Formats: sequence, structure tokens, C-alpha cells
Amino acid sequence: MSAPIFRDPVYDGATDPAVIRNEDIGEWWMFYTQRRTTDGGPRHRWVHGTEIGIAASVDGGTTWRYRGVAEGLERSNTLWAPEVIRSPDGYRMYLTVVDGVPADWDAASAHIVEYRSADLSHWHRVRPIDLGSERVIDAAVALCPDGLWRLWYKNEEDGSSTWAAASPDLEKWTVEGRAVPASPPHEGPNVFRLGGWWWLIADEWRGLGVHRSTDAVHWSRQERDGGLILQRPGTHPDDREVGHHADAVTLSEAAAVLFYFTHPRRLRPGADVRSTRASAVHVARLSVHHGELFADRDVAVPVSLQEHTEGESR
Repeated sequence: MSAPIFRDPVYDGATDPAVIRNEDIGEWWMFYTQRRTTDGGPRHRWVHGTEIGIAASVDGGTTWRYRGVAEGLERSNTLWAPEVIRSPDGYRMYLTVVDGVPADWDAASAHIVEYRSADLSHWHRVRPIDLGSERVIDAAVALCPDGLWRLWYKNEEDGSSTWAAASPDLEKWTVEGRAVPASPPHEGPNVFRLGGWWWLIADEWRGLGVHRSTDAVHWSRQERDGGLILQRPGTHPDDREVGHHADAVTLSEAAAVLFYFTHPRRLRPGADVRSTRASAVHVARLSVHHGELFADRDVAVPVSLQEHTEGESR
């Protein structure tokens, strides 16, 4: 039972999900990269020129409805991988902005840009964050045990490793350096607490690499299954590929929900170009046993975000 929970109705290209509760109206909102599967341009232009789509759920994540795209963002550039948190003064988005609409993955500079909103719908640009590199993407933000906020990101100038920057107040950021080395290379870091540990997961394009920490600063790779989760296909026909770029929502100290995407038809013989580009968002249950992280993508009981009881920032 690993059927998709959401597919983008415009392009069928929902990737990089980020899920947060809209406290003002009591809904769960999913922000995602809206890839343009119908673009007829050269090479990889279809993954550029993208906007940030929004889906909402009023029933704890059982069903999702499309709300359109986030307003107030930079539509002349490429927008990827939104990270959305609730801070003391409202909502903040840490957005990957790639210059222009290139046709290749690494053809332009990319930065993390902060946006803010009072209602999750309307956003205004604050500033790019200086992270010491002209090729940074895929932000993850969390408040750590030492009282500092940290921003983790993929540094493509350092072999596709994960770096971190720290801030006492979400205003001034200091780059701390490499947090997880590029061995293997990866992207899309996501950081959360579960089962008495901090976890950093990242997309290795063969499943999600798992790293564990007691302080959210020093990380060690999980040993079981080569340090991977979601590396084996699910049972549903649209979940027969490895899981990609994911976002965890903690439900309790013992359980969390993981939103991830797959390309459901990429490996099917005879599929046309748009079908192979299509992506779908799925959900898995996360749990910790004996200090190791497990992901169940074939959940027997539908996952409900109504279980969410913690007053955390996402």
C-alpha cells in the first residue's frame, strides 16, 4: 500500500515536498518544486523555470488538493526545493534560486534566498544568504540543542556534500563548513529529531542516506543496509523506484511521517518522454529501533498527520 498521495495536476511533476501545518486555518500544506514535464526545450530545461506549487489537506494528509503556486517569488528564475518553517515572527521559506532558465543541471549559479510570509500564501523576498559558494541548493533548517539555528545545504562546489551554517536568531548566519562529506555525493538534506536522536537524511539517487547525531552537529552514518532507507521498491505500481528528496514531519517521540517522491514511469518500457519525467509524492512511516532509523513505505494503516501533537516549527 504505497500509492501516491499527490500528483501535480498542471504538469504531473511534483518533487521535493516540504510539509508544514498552517496554524491559522488548521490545514496541512505541502510546498513542492513544480517541474515542467511538458517543456519541449533542449536537454534538462524542463527541470528549470519551475515555480513552487502548493497542495493542502484538511483531513490530516489523507487527501490533498492543489492550491496553485506560491505568490511573490522570483518567476524569472528557476525555483527549487522550498524549506518552510514557522518562526517566532511568522513563516520563513529558504528557497533555492537558480539564475535564469538553463538547459543543464549545472549551467548557472544557485543560491539560498530567504522569503517571509504571514499566511503561507503571500511571500516577500528578504535576502540571499551568503553561504560562501556560488552553487548551493536544497536548504534544511532546524533549531539545535545548543540553542542555535542551523541551515544545512548541498554545496556543489565541494563535490555535492552537505554543509552547515549557524545562527542565533535566523538573521546572521556563520558558515561552519562540511557536515557530511560527499562520499557518496548527495543532495536534499533533511534534519529532524526522532527516538532520542537527531537524523540527517539525504538523496543519494539510490535511496536516502541516513546519518545520526546526538547534537545535530557531529554526524555518523547508519550501518544497516548500507546506510540507506527507501532503497527498495514499494508494492504499488507507482512506487517501484527508489525514494527521492524527502521531508520528515515528527508526530511523536516515537513516530514520524516521511514525504518523498518517485518517478513512477521512468523504468517502464515504451513510456513517452512526459511519462518518464512524471513524478509522484508518496508517504512512509519512520520509526527508530535500537538506535537505527527504519522507513515503511508499504504502510498497512493510512498515515494521518492528525497524530501531530508537538508544537515544533514544522
